[in-house]
Amino acid sequence: MTDATRRRPSLFARRSWGETSRISAILRRETVGGALLLVGALLALVWSNSPWSDGYESLRDFRFGPASLHLDLSLATWAADGLLAIFFFVAGLELKREFVAGDLRDPRRAAVPVAAAVGGVVVPALIYTAIAAGAGGGAARGWAIPTATDIAFALAVLAVIGRFLPSALRTFLLTLAVVDDLLAIVIIAVFYTTDLSVVPLLGALVPLVIFGLLVQRRVRSWWLLLPLAAVTWVLVHESGVHATVAGVLLAFTVPVIRSESAGGPDAGPGLAEHFEHRFRPVSAGIAVPIFAFLSAGVTVGGLAGLVTSLTDRVALGIVVGLLLGKPIGIMAATWLVSRFTRADLDEGLNWLDVLGLSLLGGIGFTVSLLIGELAFGLGSERDDHVKVAVLTGSLLSALLATVILRARSRFYRRVHEIEQIDRDRDGVPDVFETPTEGTAGR
Repeated sequence: MTDATRRRPSLFARRSWGETSRISAILRRETVGGALLLVGALLALVWSNSPWSDGYESLRDFRFGPASLHLDLSLATWAADGLLAIFFFVAGLELKREFVAGDLRDPRRAAVPVAAAVGGVVVPALIYTAIAAGAGGGAARGWAIPTATDIAFALAVLAVIGRFLPSALRTFLLTLAVVDDLLAIVIIAVFYTTDLSVVPLLGALVPLVIFGLLVQRRVRSWWLLLPLAAVTWVLVHESGVHATVAGVLLAFTVPVIRSESAGGPDAGPGLAEHFEHRFRPVSAGIAVPIFAFLSAGVTVGGLAGLVTSLTDRVALGIVVGLLLGKPIGIMAATWLVSRFTRADLDEGLNWLDVLGLSLLGGIGFTVSLLIGELAFGLGSERDDHVKVAVLTGSLLSALLATVILRARSRFYRRVHEIEQIDRDRDGVPDVFETPTEGTAGR
């Protein structure tokens, strides 16, 4: 092997040991959240298709809140606008962490998951648009539904079927899903804002700036920060922009590393890590499962009702977009990056691994359901078709990914067992350590 070959860039190369450890901790928490999300969705489906389905509808449509602030909302809307703001706050923290202090601050490493996420948005949108064209009834508004990847659901499936897959693949899926969330936020803010009120939106800058100044000074007092966050959320909601965007804006103000006055980056992490530890369990364990419970309930009506729902062009576009569009977009973008950068897959990896992860990208749940509600209205007939389609496309994607990744996981099991043996006294596998001048060649 020549020196030039050795220097060729590598796709899905190992991250640093510290970054790998941090990602592993996140994956464990998201896996639990994915299991709770699945439980919430199943409960909603069972209840909404039982003789007591009227009770589910009554619960979802129960309204409360101050009407003077235009916050007299249904319980389902509170979950979509309020609880998901916590989910997007955590996603914003993770996104900022990745690009400020994570391994993805290196543009060469960021290129692959970013390109894959973009491809995984563009191709499903094009497929949906082609299939839903001419369907009428504003069908075109649902183009963004199959573009989202549900991070908790996908990671939960990966945890069950791919326990021995290399950590670099898991990191790739997590990063892709985080960038996917960012794209979803932009799509929601730009394309699903119908009536924009500039005054409340400008007013939201006041509590947002104060919140940012406080967190930059490492203020953690909840009695100061939570009211400011709540006011920001209310004003963004009042402006017509979807209220979950407020969660992302707040997250972007939180420092990832300590300021130079506090000792520089080497002095330790900023508040972002602290807030992530605090709010990720709330997001994964409470906010997302409750949203799933209040959004996934749809009366299928037996096999005939299922067929009727899936023959709607909107539903068909969603299923095909998730099942085919997502993996095609992710695979194509990854391949193009490898071609333009002349990068090879990391040693031992196979394009089947990328295909399996790309199929997991077709598990669209939380954000897909949210966009479906924004596009067609909560409780509408077409929204019910969206729910059936999202559940069907996500289930089929998960099943196909299971077939591929379980086979690959068995292959990597032997590699994993070797790496478990190859550990030093410091607990860091040798593969994560760079030989120094004094140890090289030993």
